[in-house]
Amino acid sequence: MTLAEFFSCSLLAFGAPIVMFAMTVATDPVRIIIMIAAAFGWLLSFLLSSLVWYAVVPLRSYLIFGMIFAIIFQELFRYGMYLLLRKTEAGLKEISENHEIGSNKLEMAYVSGLGFGTMSGAFALVNVLADSIGPGTLGLSGGTEYFFVTSSAMTLCMILLNTFWSIIFFSGFDEKNYLKILWVIISHFFVSFLSLLNSRELYAASILPSYIVLMITSYIAFRCAGGSSKTFIQSFSARS
Repeated sequence: MTLAEFFSCSLLAFGAPIVMFAMTVATDPVRIIIMIAAAFGWLLSFLLSSLVWYAVVPLRSYLIFGMIFAIIFQELFRYGMYLLLRKTEAGLKEISENHEIGSNKLEMAYVSGLGFGTMSGAFALVNVLADSIGPGTLGLSGGTEYFFVTSSAMTLCMILLNTFWSIIFFSGFDEKNYLKILWVIISHFFVSFLSLLNSRELYAASILPSYIVLMITSYIAFRCAGGSSKTFIQSFSARS
């Protein structure tokens, strides 16, 4: 039973990102490089926030303290990826077999965001998945059987949010529309703070608002990428 739980939770959290990677990133070496670079950028932001948490001894016991600096560093590195990709855009087209790469400026934002989100999801869930294999079953001795599935659902939410946040973030700087950037930062703080409710087993109070934010963010990202209700309908009619 524990092995089944491991695979079900793994697929819940990483199934959609794996499909997104296979269909949109894996076919182009340059996109893979961008995704790896973004994942490495997230790792660096995590390292810096860890150093700050370690240095400030009196506040180590407060989880929210470390979370605030983690979000700040993540957004700074997201901006760093924006600058890096915009400055190397022409060079990436030259070395890529697909010379149309970057013709849509938000294409690289999507790949970068997917790398950001995948790495954050891996760090958030890898230890939880390791515990799900056993021995023992969660739910005994005061635990809850919903811990693994809610952790997986929250991880999926954060992976997708990071992908959409990067699209909105890049679009905001390209258009100098700072309301978009503000939405990314505020919603990032909001969803991250909601996750603190999980320590009190208030899973519905954290997951439901987080997925509402995800739906709103996905719509904004869709519009930023040039989508409309007409193109949305056409995308389904073309597949049928």
